[in-house]
Amino acid sequence: MSLTLRAVFRCLCVVWSAAVAVDFVPAAQPNIVWIIVDDMSANFSCYGETAIQTPNVDTLAAQGTRFTNAYVTAPVCSTCRSAFITGMYQTSIGAHHHRSGRGEKKIHLPDEVVMLPRLFKDAGYHTSIRSWPHPRKPDALGKSDYNFEWDAAIYDGNDWTKRQPGQPFFCQIQTPGGKRRDGGSEAAKKFQQQCLQKFGSNTPVSKVTLPPYYPNDPAILNDWCAYLDCCRYTDWLVGDVVATLRKQGELDNTVILFMTDHGISHARGKQFLYDEGLHVPLIIAGPGVDRGKTRTDLVEHIDIAALSLGIAGIPIPATMQARDILATDYQPRDAVFAARDRCDETVDHIRSVRTKGFKYIRNFLPQRPHLQPCAYKDKKPTLVALRAAHAAGTLNELQQKLLFSPTRPSEELYDLQIDPWEMNNLAADPKHADALRNLRQRLDQWMDETHDIGREPEPTEMFDSDMQVYVDGMKRRKTDPKDTQRIENNIALMKTWAAEGK
Repeated sequence: MSLTLRAVFRCLCVVWSAAVAVDFVPAAQPNIVWIIVDDMSANFSCYGETAIQTPNVDTLAAQGTRFTNAYVTAPVCSTCRSAFITGMYQTSIGAHHHRSGRGEKKIHLPDEVVMLPRLFKDAGYHTSIRSWPHPRKPDALGKSDYNFEWDAAIYDGNDWTKRQPGQPFFCQIQTPGGKRRDGGSEAAKKFQQQCLQKFGSNTPVSKVTLPPYYPNDPAILNDWCAYLDCCRYTDWLVGDVVATLRKQGELDNTVILFMTDHGISHARGKQFLYDEGLHVPLIIAGPGVDRGKTRTDLVEHIDIAALSLGIAGIPIPATMQARDILATDYQPRDAVFAARDRCDETVDHIRSVRTKGFKYIRNFLPQRPHLQPCAYKDKKPTLVALRAAHAAGTLNELQQKLLFSPTRPSEELYDLQIDPWEMNNLAADPKHADALRNLRQRLDQWMDETHDIGREPEPTEMFDSDMQVYVDGMKRRKTDPKDTQRIENNIALMKTWAAEGK
């Protein structure tokens, strides 16, 4: 469907919906399938990864549009997902703290914010969310992980084949991605054995080149190999989704969107505002989408909400912050923004703005270390190895500075053209004073215009409410008491630091 025809459908949809009660919209409207992957950066061969081959993702890119500068607005699962399912910055809707609103204290969306599946369902689409290739249970929905109260009825189920004849569908396919490799050394070995059986080989250590701020520790190298095998498995999954749609006769009328929910889970990746945590792949292919096109303009992950509505011809709410980046009248962004706040028990407050040339990061809690205690990340083999190397004094000066300094600068500025790894902070360099001043103002303006709720500390009662659920859940699952105690100790530490003004 051409962009012009898509605009016509949008107008017809408004008129038709107002005139009659419909069960579903015309079959000419395309199906829309999102493939959302956990914990994975753009380590696919069409994005320049050379250690592995990813033919299915590459084919999808060749048949559609590939975005090379796509960034999440939140580098952790629940806040990212709360943002893209509403088309809103998580900081604007109170969903900026990871795994929040789970206890007695709840978070409710502003009245004007409507979740995307509801908009699709109201327009006559069948809506579903599922794991692939098999749900955990026959009727189980896929990962949602939203930080606010929501009605599960926005989803018709987990299987688009159960829709009415001719009814278009909007389906989210949720996959574990990089999580398959980081459940501990035994879990990693088991997954790599599965990959060996499926692909005939595992990614060898000899193929791995780590970012310069990580040491060539065997545990970290082996973990990265397992991570790249996760990318290979994800590539296979993409091929399986495409093959299923083709077999069902749906492929020619389906737009497929492939994206991850944030970058690799590592010391400077997931949970942080460096490109390792924010930069994600984004590929869109199907009717009405340019074939074989590469776009280098800056886009934000929340934009998938607006562009999906645009593809379906559904009006985009005027209050939605996402933009239809496929629209003919789209004006490219010159900057993208991101925020990190509390992740599980670990309290933090960071904001960033990125242009093509520079990244500016503001640390609102600079008296805390970069690698604050965090039970979720500290048990991962990579963090265990890094902390051991730090204790043994085997890290080089750069690694020690970036990962284990006891405090952080209040501002960070990186020239991305000459320092893509974001290692040389230029915030104190007089030569870059103008860039610093400009981006500082841009960030302030964004926080003001989007009504950044995170400018105020999380209420103690909300923190305590969520932490009670976290600890109780650990005990209910009969987790190692040492792990539960570690979380409780971290919670106490967060309160102590806050009382000390840190």
